[in-house]
Amino acid sequence: MIQTNYDVKVILKKGEGRTLKSGGMWVYDNEIDRIEGNYQNGEIISVLDFDGYFMGYGFINANSKITVRILARRKEHLITEEFIEGRVRTAWEYRKAAADTGSCRIIFGEADFLPGLVIDKFADVLVVESLALGIDLLKPLILEKLVEVLKEDGILIRGIYERSDAKVRLSEGMERYKGFLSEPFDTKIEIEENGVKYMVDVEDGQKTGFFLDQKYNRAAIHKICRGKRVLDCFTHTGSFALNAGIAGATSVLGVDASQLGVDQARENACLNHLEDRVKFMCADVFELLPELEKKGEKYDVVILDPPAFTKSRKSIKNAVKGYREINVRGLKLVENGGFLVTCSCSHFMDQELFAKTIREAARGAHKRIRQVEFRTQALDHPILWAADQSYYLKFYIFQVIEEL
Repeated sequence: MIQTNYDVKVILKKGEGRTLKSGGMWVYDNEIDRIEGNYQNGEIISVLDFDGYFMGYGFINANSKITVRILARRKEHLITEEFIEGRVRTAWEYRKAAADTGSCRIIFGEADFLPGLVIDKFADVLVVESLALGIDLLKPLILEKLVEVLKEDGILIRGIYERSDAKVRLSEGMERYKGFLSEPFDTKIEIEENGVKYMVDVEDGQKTGFFLDQKYNRAAIHKICRGKRVLDCFTHTGSFALNAGIAGATSVLGVDASQLGVDQARENACLNHLEDRVKFMCADVFELLPELEKKGEKYDVVILDPPAFTKSRKSIKNAVKGYREINVRGLKLVENGGFLVTCSCSHFMDQELFAKTIREAARGAHKRIRQVEFRTQALDHPILWAADQSYYLKFYIFQVIEEL
């Protein structure tokens, strides 16, 4: 049952709600003048401007700095089962039109107007991550409607697994949770992407089990890796390394600090019959790259796909240092005329700052770089311009040239 309490009114301070008024979906605690009426956290309430103008319906949680997350902006759009089905159907229709739906992100939070919720489809399994109390209460209905909508297209979902184990749930006053939302099933799922097969571990893999957001970026490296020697740093379960191998690289070394990730990458290499050309090692990339430089190693393609070095604005300075160092080290290992593939998945490391950091790294490495391509996250992770938190992935390919 949908918990609505429209008579409760969140009244904004005069001059506040700028993000909401420009199309955003969040109301912060310091933007609120008062709350009229009694409510329970997670209920769907009304949001009004200081002068009583209707701003939208959203779910409230006084435990969170994001006190209200908006679901609908029009007064006539009451939050009903039909409304939820419409949101789900719209999200799926977009994926069918724009993306490869074999494995894809079907719900991407604010960008699909279902704030705080992520649902990934891996073959015939759904993996859900819920990060806000209000959407958590709607989660069973959303999943029910999604399974029905997929069934209309002949897609039968055999299992649903929840990976709501992120720390951010604690700030919402929620417990971290992971487990089955359906009858138990084998949580290692085989998928295929860009001609590469992977075993996705939805129970113990990172996030929901696999990073779907780099799908088309992985395909973008195929041409530059053919017949080349490739180094893939922060390889995780080997996705970029395996794409290089499938594309015809003569040799690939994938490096990651996680032994579990390396073990999974080796399994994936065997799954694709690439174990003779695609090798993996467990090592700290920051320690390994200087060692490779001392040994005089050179690669035709160096790939840097690190985890987010910052998840808040407070630590951005340290993150910049990390990105600068890793790019300096990577650039020094690229053969003259070779390629650097470099990424940032931190929302707080915006495109302008990331580009500036790479430019500084190139100067520090005494290299000239020519931009080949700039890309962002995959089409099933759409960027809602009014909600900048939905834009996080920056992906560059550069040709690296010795200074003359």
